[in-house]
Amino acid sequence: MEAATLTDSEFFQFKELIYRIAGISLSPAKKPLVSGRLAKRVKAHQLSSYGDYFRLLGNHPDEMQIAVDLLTTNETYFFREPKHFDFLRDRILPQHLPGRPFRVWSAASSSGQEPYSIAMTLADRLGSQPWEMVASDISTQVLEKARSGHYPLEQAKHIPKNYLSRYCLKGVGSQDGTFMIERGLRSRINFIQVNLNASLPKLGEFDLVFLRNVMIYFDTETKRQVVSRILGLLKPGGYLLIGHSESLNGIVDGLQTVMPAVYRKP
Repeated sequence: MEAATLTDSEFFQFKELIYRIAGISLSPAKKPLVSGRLAKRVKAHQLSSYGDYFRLLGNHPDEMQIAVDLLTTNETYFFREPKHFDFLRDRILPQHLPGRPFRVWSAASSSGQEPYSIAMTLADRLGSQPWEMVASDISTQVLEKARSGHYPLEQAKHIPKNYLSRYCLKGVGSQDGTFMIERGLRSRINFIQVNLNASLPKLGEFDLVFLRNVMIYFDTETKRQVVSRILGLLKPGGYLLIGHSESLNGIVDGLQTVMPAVYRKP
């Protein structure tokens, strides 16, 4: 069977769908990405067009989740934008009063590299002091990968050497060329599915929220709504960290800018 070609009108259907579900705005430049990521699913269902696949989604919630997973996954790596981890280690954690758990939310955790980077920093700096962490994503597929804590060895290059030896296990035999986050650290992170574009579940209040490199996919109004929901779960005095290529200018009032991409709730 000849491979299907994604037409402009079919692309528009998927663009509208992913905006409605996830608040993500796909520019016309993303048409090859949509075509490439969904091609295997069109083929798997032996369909002759992307339009047929789009119609199939309406009656198959499981397949809809697969399509959402494919269209929302973005690239990430350990200790990305390292200044944020320095700020967490050197500025935020020393201010924390012992006695109550330090609570963090990694709100677009993708395949787990960000929450595990945060967890290594917390475990190292807080020692026996209590801390809790929620890591969420809209994609069930990447959450599955994140829970496993299992990665190709080349991804270890951004992890500080002392963290690598303390919190990571090198694969041997059939697992050669991979490494795994040690079980104790994995068990301390609660990975859950959350759609930031909908009402948030009851997660409690947080001292720190990482909302990095996800707002680049949102239009202004969606950003405003997402940030507003998240600020409702941030404690007074708590910190919100966004990606270095992102800005909250004109999106939200009343947050203090601490340094680029770091904000504090008064």
